Amino acid sequence: MLQPPRPKISWMFVIWRSRDNIWNGNWAAVPGQVRHGAKVVFCAPGSEGLEEGKRVVNRERGKVIEKELNDSAGPGEGHFEVCDVLHETDIKQAALPHLRKTKGNIINIASLVGLIGQKYAVPYVATKGAVTAMTKAMAIDESRYGVRVNSISPGNIWTPMWEKLASQTVDPEATIQEGIDAQLLGRMGTPAECAAAALYLASEATFCTGVNLVLSGGAELGYAQKSHRELNPGLED
Repeated sequence: MLQPPRPKISWMFVIWRSRDNIWNGNWAAVPGQVRHGAKVVFCAPGSEGLEEGKRVVNRERGKVIEKELNDSAGPGEGHFEVCDVLHETDIKQAALPHLRKTKGNIINIASLVGLIGQKYAVPYVATKGAVTAMTKAMAIDESRYGVRVNSISPGNIWTPMWEKLASQTVDPEATIQEGIDAQLLGRMGTPAECAAAALYLASEATFCTGVNLVLSGGAELGYAQKSHRELNPGLED
């Protein structure tokens, strides 16, 4: 019987849509990939909606993270590039030629809410749903080159951004507890677990393409009180 390939991870490209995401702690999954020997190119827009001078500042910040990864994270390598996912030319020049040549794979980061919805968040939910749909379409297009394309849909992951948003609410402790209680496993996920999921898709799931891996702790499972209907006191229920 033919044995499935067990490739050693070589290069991984990590691309953030928002310039801010790379600085607020969401990049924390990258060290886990580097510790496992991956050579990671991590990218973020350099001057989105700002003056060109901002590009230089962001490049400098990216280089600081690059140095930290290469000095202490492990046997892999980290390399920062200014790249805007909205610019098709950036993506084609930065990633696809190399991925097609090496038969690499692409991992897009979507969100659980792209599957189950979220109130007062139509634009966010729509764009995250689009990521999972794009993943399937790309899986079809890139299969001719031997490139696998998958996605991850995280639920509540404890990050500096989550902590910051909670601190801005009336009762931060209650907000955090509500986030914890949303999972069947009784806790939030970690960036390290996101990294482990990405590593699995990149190196072990060699017969998977077009797959969306839900990383949610079971938040979407089971019945619950969901009605937002406001009863009219003048009507019988």
